[in-house]
Amino acid sequence: MSAGQKAISARIPATVTAHTVVPQRVRVWSEQVGVRRYPVAWLIAGVLAVVVLTACYLGLVTGAVSVDLRLGRRIRTLGPEAVVIAAPRDVVFAVIAAPYLGRASKAVSEKISVLERGADMVLAAHRTPIRKGRLVATTVETVQFSGPDWVDFRLVRGPVPHVVERFTLVEDDHGTRLQYRGELGTDLWVLGSWWGRVVGRVWVRTVAASLETIKTEAERRQRARS
Repeated sequence: MSAGQKAISARIPATVTAHTVVPQRVRVWSEQVGVRRYPVAWLIAGVLAVVVLTACYLGLVTGAVSVDLRLGRRIRTLGPEAVVIAAPRDVVFAVIAAPYLGRASKAVSEKISVLERGADMVLAAHRTPIRKGRLVATTVETVQFSGPDWVDFRLVRGPVPHVVERFTLVEDDHGTRLQYRGELGTDLWVLGSWWGRVVGRVWVRTVAASLETIKTEAERRQRARS
């Protein structure tokens, strides 16, 4: 060992090694913030934080909590989606409007509840199973009708602060072309964009399933009329 190395080793206590420096720093930090002095309090705080975050997540996902900050608003497109239905426009429009303007069946009532009804507009709650049926997302929307041309939806309460949608009925050589377009808005910049992608994927899948349901029922009614 050189003279310089001996001088350095003489300054370092024999008990201090590379393996003890980090734990000593951790102990100093924990004593400063009170972790070692109040372990139960920190444990309770950690549990409460997890509970609050979980409750917020479930509230947003299910639509029980609606946050509209109008800060860092980002808009993303929903659709376009379209389906050709072998039935005239009046039949297709009647199928879309039936749960809102008519008397809904028990099966439909489990998914849609009309809260307020006007001449050409209703306020309705829509329930959609998510997470493989473990949770139910509830959205409240206004639904406006202009038959047999279009039906508009506007979100009032749900997992995001802004959604507007339009279903347009266009005459087609094979019957009716039912077109869907919409937009979804979220707040808080990048964080909101991520949440918008998560919600948007589920939203579009739900719309696609609704289009197929409308097609099936409208074509069934048309066959019964023929």
